[in-house]
Amino acid sequence: MTRMFSALSLGLAACMALPATGHAQSGNCAPRDRVIAQLSERFGEARQSIGMAAGDRVVEMFASPDTGTWTITMTMPSGLTCIIGAGEAWERVEEAATPAGQPV
Repeated sequence: MTRMFSALSLGLAACMALPATGHAQSGNCAPRDRVIAQLSERFGEARQSIGMAAGDRVVEMFASPDTGTWTITMTMPSGLTCIIGAGEAWERVEEAATPAGQPV
C-alpha cells in the first residue's frame, strides 16, 4: 500500500512540474465548470480534497464512494482544468500523519 501511494505521489509531482501548455495539448482540458459537471453527471464524483501547487495551480481529487471511481484535476490560473489522473477502487481512509523527522 505504501509503495502505491509513493508511486502516485511521484506521478502527481511529475504532472505538476509540467508546464501548463503541456496539459492543454493533451486533450484532457476544458473550462472548470464543464469538467466538474461531467465528473458529477457521468461518474457521480464529488470533490474529496483540494490543494495548491506551484504556479498558483489548484489540484483537486474527486471520487465516488458508490462507483469507486476517482479523478485528479489541476486548474490553471486561467480557469482551464485538466484531468491528470483517474482510476477505480477508490476508498476513503483516515490515517494520522507521522510528524516530519519521525520514523514511520
